[in-house]
Amino acid sequence: MSDRAPEYRPSEYRAASAHILLNTPGVRSSVGSATRDFDAKRAKAYEEVESDLWRDWASAVKANVLSRLDEYLVQAEESLRANGTKVHWASSADDVYQVLRSIVEENGVQTVVKSKSMLSEELEVNHHLETLGVRSIETDLGEYIIQLLDEPPSHIVGPAIHKSLEDCRVLFHEQLGTPVDADPDELASAARNALREDFLSADLGISGGNFLAADTGTVALIENEGNIRLTTSVPRIHVALVGIEKVVPRLVDLAGFLQLTSRAATGQPIGLFVSLIQGPRKSEEPDGPEEVHVVFVDNGRSALYEDDAASEALGCVRCGACLNICPVYRQTGGHAYGWTYPGPIGAIISPGLLGLDKAMPLPHASSLCGACEDVCPVRIPIPELLVHWREKAVSEGQISKGERFGMRMYADIAERPLGYSMAASALRRVPWRAAGTALPVLNGWLQEREIPEPSSKSFRKLWREGIE
Repeated sequence: MSDRAPEYRPSEYRAASAHILLNTPGVRSSVGSATRDFDAKRAKAYEEVESDLWRDWASAVKANVLSRLDEYLVQAEESLRANGTKVHWASSADDVYQVLRSIVEENGVQTVVKSKSMLSEELEVNHHLETLGVRSIETDLGEYIIQLLDEPPSHIVGPAIHKSLEDCRVLFHEQLGTPVDADPDELASAARNALREDFLSADLGISGGNFLAADTGTVALIENEGNIRLTTSVPRIHVALVGIEKVVPRLVDLAGFLQLTSRAATGQPIGLFVSLIQGPRKSEEPDGPEEVHVVFVDNGRSALYEDDAASEALGCVRCGACLNICPVYRQTGGHAYGWTYPGPIGAIISPGLLGLDKAMPLPHASSLCGACEDVCPVRIPIPELLVHWREKAVSEGQISKGERFGMRMYADIAERPLGYSMAASALRRVPWRAAGTALPVLNGWLQEREIPEPSSKSFRKLWREGIE
């Protein structure tokens, strides 16, 4: 594994990253096949229930949470402490590092097992633990694969979605000695056997938190492999990294969210394993951790929360449904987006968490077709938020000089009917592509699009002829 933190470059999405991945053999076919399969299963799972009613309910609960977030967080802290859980507040990644350092040093931690957590990816937890001399092992099969490859995840639910079966066969043959023609069950078995000793020897288990019920202090986790159950119960210490937006008001709310999230993510009625963490092991209980720590993480969420127009993005349940339906994401997978959260949801979360200046041009990585909003289980208006960030980029001057000049020139011409008519007439008399590539804004637009030749007659002329 690498001894340095990964370098994330959202700003290179348009200039380099997307083009590289578009030309990387196998990526488009692997991502496209997997996302279409995910989406077909989601559609079928939505049909099995009154999904519109469920989604309306989930959207209302999330809106309620965001309107009273401070109250629910205070209640959650009180409930967690009453359960014997140690609560920490982290305003930044550095604060999370300090919490982990303290736990590691006080307990002599040498080995950590981790369940899949996008928040831990956002915080680059593995890299930080390595700097402390701690061995950190990903236990989700997809995360395990990309850790062996020393890559970040490409998808929120399927981290190794960009890799084919043949890619995994080669990797496992080289790393674990499996046959070169091993079937998927053999590969999973080899990973399971390799991880079993790590589970038993680890001093610390780190998880995320899909939801946290404020009234009972219950951390809820969804999975399909059983690795989260082991991560949170076998090591003597469990640390749950939970974004401040993951709180829900009541324990009974989990029944709806756990099912809706699973249906949106993988098309399952519910995950094969659901863990409800209710504090450390009691004296009469046979297993479980001796210590449980919950770290509430901000890391830019408050800044996003303060943006009234964009704060709805915090309702995201990380199901990945918007990625699976997105025609843009399907072309490249997640690495092109240059940071932890790819696809449509990444394009509206990243500007809030990183800052718009660092996240551009991700809000433009969309055709605004609206499919993402159609499938979102909590009805986040993703296209509206994409437009919001685009508008904000313009108001803050975060567009190129050529684009500013081109839009100003177009506005000046569009306000003058005679000038507009003359310019349109001139464009019809020269090769359209040659004209477009010579003009600001259009030159970049035409690099990625095929457009027909313009009509020999203007709309105004056709209109007059029709009247006559």
